[in-house]
Amino acid sequence: MRKKLEDHNGKILFVIVATFLGFLAYNLYYAPVEGLENKFIYLLRTYGYIILFAWSILEGELGLIMAGLMSHEGSMNLYMAIFIAGLGGFAGDQIYFYIGRFNKSYVHRNFKGQRRKFALAHLLLIKYGWPIIFVQRYMYGMRTIIPISIGLTRYNAKTFAFINLISAWCWAAITIVPTWYFGEQILDLLKWAKAHWYFAAPFALIIGGSIIYYFNKMSKKQEKQSDED
Repeated sequence: MRKKLEDHNGKILFVIVATFLGFLAYNLYYAPVEGLENKFIYLLRTYGYIILFAWSILEGELGLIMAGLMSHEGSMNLYMAIFIAGLGGFAGDQIYFYIGRFNKSYVHRNFKGQRRKFALAHLLLIKYGWPIIFVQRYMYGMRTIIPISIGLTRYNAKTFAFINLISAWCWAAITIVPTWYFGEQILDLLKWAKAHWYFAAPFALIIGGSIIYYFNKMSKKQEKQSDED
């Protein structure tokens, strides 16, 4: 019975995601402007808050950067963007938390390759307590694992929700506000990158690759320390 419920929940989530993506694709195709870039901008300006909320559920900083730039241009309200993005980030982690709380067999079945990370997340929760909930959004490779692993424990759901909400709003503000403030400089940089893509692309690959390499190295180091402990 429990397995059927888990499969049913998975199907519902799939239908919701597929419906939302279909909605975006339909409106992108029939946007009353020419050119893919203009269509995408039109879609953002028309359904910006809806897209921001959904994007924030996946905790994508790129969505927050777009919100900051649109707030700078006046297409979004800065405070509303932070509020909506925070709610999206909050909803995303609550989903992960309750996956761990009510779908333990699903987690054990589908996250077998992440056992070391789950062990590390459990160790971090024991060692640092509630602050780990606050900072997990900034931990590459652990952002999904930590809320699920906390859900697997007996940690109080109301306490998790409260800390998660405050953390989500801080996460949104930390990214959106600087982007809004330096919006003009960022837009100028994007225009330059678009005009000189042959310089910008290799540079972006080097920077992006370095960041991924660094966080992967740190993640492996944390896992090694977890095994030693």
